[in-house]
Amino acid sequence: MVDLGYGDAGKGTVVDLLCADGPVGAVIRFNGGAQAAHNVVTSDGRHHTFAQFGSGTLHGVPTHLSRFVVVDPLALAAEAEQLNAIGVPDPFGLLTIDAEALLSTPWHAAANRLRELGRGAGRHGSCGMGVGETMAYALRHADAPRAGDTLDPTRLRHRLTAVRDRLTDELGDLGGPPVDEVVSVFRAFGSIVSIVDGWSTRRALLDAGRCVFEGAQGVLLDEWFGWHPYTTWSTTTFANAETLLAEAGHGALRLGVVRTYTTRHGAGPLVTEDPALTAALPDRHNGTGRWQGPFRVGHFDAVAHRYAVEVAGGVDALAVTHLDAPDRAPELRICPEYALAPGAPTLDRLVPGGRGDLAYQERLTALLAGARPARLDRPARWASAIGALLDAPVLIESYGPSTADKRVLGRALAA
Repeated sequence: MVDLGYGDAGKGTVVDLLCADGPVGAVIRFNGGAQAAHNVVTSDGRHHTFAQFGSGTLHGVPTHLSRFVVVDPLALAAEAEQLNAIGVPDPFGLLTIDAEALLSTPWHAAANRLRELGRGAGRHGSCGMGVGETMAYALRHADAPRAGDTLDPTRLRHRLTAVRDRLTDELGDLGGPPVDEVVSVFRAFGSIVSIVDGWSTRRALLDAGRCVFEGAQGVLLDEWFGWHPYTTWSTTTFANAETLLAEAGHGALRLGVVRTYTTRHGAGPLVTEDPALTAALPDRHNGTGRWQGPFRVGHFDAVAHRYAVEVAGGVDALAVTHLDAPDRAPELRICPEYALAPGAPTLDRLVPGGRGDLAYQERLTALLAGARPARLDRPARWASAIGALLDAPVLIESYGPSTADKRVLGRALAA
């Protein structure tokens, strides 16, 4: 399951539904890290914003963090406490972590924030939690700390010290706790959670039955296909999930999640942005963040979402969320094409570039900065209209935050 927008489309609530809709052996996370924020509201009023735990946890479904996830032990411990407070008795008992998953440290987070501050008005819109910094560090240093290192105190200390020293040499004093303190906490973390061989664990989970692969962020923020440089250091398409599935000899239904209006939290192009909609459709789970900045709202951007479907390699089905919004915002519309300049031909397709061609993505960003909706349509049936525009059947309709607010239109999801 991937989000076809800029994130916040409702992935958490869809995974919660999938886990309530039939037996699920595990929720497998395949990108991102602690910066994810997937909101689930239960019918009895409990709420949790899932970051690293899978969004099926409230149904007792285990979570497996694959090697593509950046693991933040401190944030995971805090999230476990929050889950325990709303009735999950042993959150860590539901968790397995691939030993090869990267570990994020307090120094990665500090470096991330220093770099964003240094960009001034040109901030990229980072969450300031160090996920991208952790990925960048691992590309430069083969000895980047990984989850399996929490089981080897000597190697863990050596690798954590190297992170602190290298980033301090590059950026100056980062603050942060002493290395001994981080070693102690990470060691305790490693003794509580199950650090596992990723391949054999995934194989066992998939052979046993149905699993849900939960993506983080959105395809329009993808590190290779998003609007560079306003992207996340994460592959947000199906690619990581398909790699994990192929290694285990399995396939999956490809579900794309969209909401009836387009939102963006942070800097970067949002062609259909409309301040009136931002005021009319406030999001109680997303406000102005210290690092991300304001939460922005626009009309449903069919052009950008078609691009997301294309770079993701297509979808088998859609989940359309926030279908209650059109009644609350009569001015809400769908944008099927862009205007680039007065008298110029309109644009209804963004041509994807090659994976890794960031110069092309930067040119695309510049093009979008000058684009405006060429026209805005108000459909009678929002879900079917969006399905037609994205050329995919709608299997889930969501009219509110809880499972009771959802309609499953086909039984293919149970397969």
